[in-house]
Amino acid sequence: MKIYSTLTKTVEEFVPINGMNVNLFVCGPTVYDYPHLGHAKTYIQFDFVVRYLRWRGYDVTYLQNITDIDDKIINRANENGFKWNELSRKFEEIYIEDMKSLGNTSVNKYARATDYISQIVKQVQTLIDKGFAYKTTDGIYFEVAKFKDYGKLSKRTEVKENDSLSRIDEDKEKRGWNDFCLWKNYKEGEPFWETELGKGRPGWHIEDTAITETEFGPQYDIHGGAVDLIFPHHEAEISQMEAVSGKVPLVKYWMHTGFLNINSEKMSKSKENFTTIREALKQYDFRVIRYLFLNTHYRSEIDFSEPTLIQAQNSVEKLNIFVNS
Repeated sequence: MKIYSTLTKTVEEFVPINGMNVNLFVCGPTVYDYPHLGHAKTYIQFDFVVRYLRWRGYDVTYLQNITDIDDKIINRANENGFKWNELSRKFEEIYIEDMKSLGNTSVNKYARATDYISQIVKQVQTLIDKGFAYKTTDGIYFEVAKFKDYGKLSKRTEVKENDSLSRIDEDKEKRGWNDFCLWKNYKEGEPFWETELGKGRPGWHIEDTAITETEFGPQYDIHGGAVDLIFPHHEAEISQMEAVSGKVPLVKYWMHTGFLNINSEKMSKSKENFTTIREALKQYDFRVIRYLFLNTHYRSEIDFSEPTLIQAQNSVEKLNIFVNS
């Protein structure tokens, strides 16, 4: 069996770290709104990857995180008069329900970021002790210049204007523009935890490495997610964990799914061009949506339209007739 790895940009023979055991982690959602079909594409395609690996005889542990503390959650909760954790629990439940409705049942564990605060604090403190992180008035930052392999996944090191700037902190005290936040100090009206680092809450990138180190250790087999997470998010994960552990590589095989596009633009909440999973399931059977995404290579983009769904529906109907005849 062979896998294309984003890290090496080559098709590699799949050899797990520990025999037939496979540890696989996929970046889950930030739970502040209804999941859309762009999310469905990624999670259906990884559901298939896991099912295939298990069919081949591998013992797969499939872990997915839930980002349940984030600026987006706090802002949405404030806009709608919710407590931040009420909003995140509501949309976490909706996300898991939608995954079941799509037939995505292969995840072994959904890991909430807020259940790993002590592990996050430990990682941040280790990075400080090793000289990879520094404190500012606003929080604690990873100093990218100190990690010589930064950029090895994405082949880039500089943040651009079209990156996820809402998640790149513009702290004037940062030593480098690309340095990213590990820990955000308390601000009035925001949720916080009392820790050895002081009052505050975790940054986005550190959540995932704290979760995977706890569940899998410092190295594991496969990390997946959508292609837009390669930089800066997955690049940051590599930097954090390899700096903490000193073990290379963090992940043997990186797998990234292509976008679901609307009129040649990525489907996303920020562009307001999305269809929620629940809206789609009112019109189409879940098998139609699965067929649409599984009939396309996971690394390829799909230009979504009503005709593409109708075509998938016709194909599923033909398969049903064939199976039942």
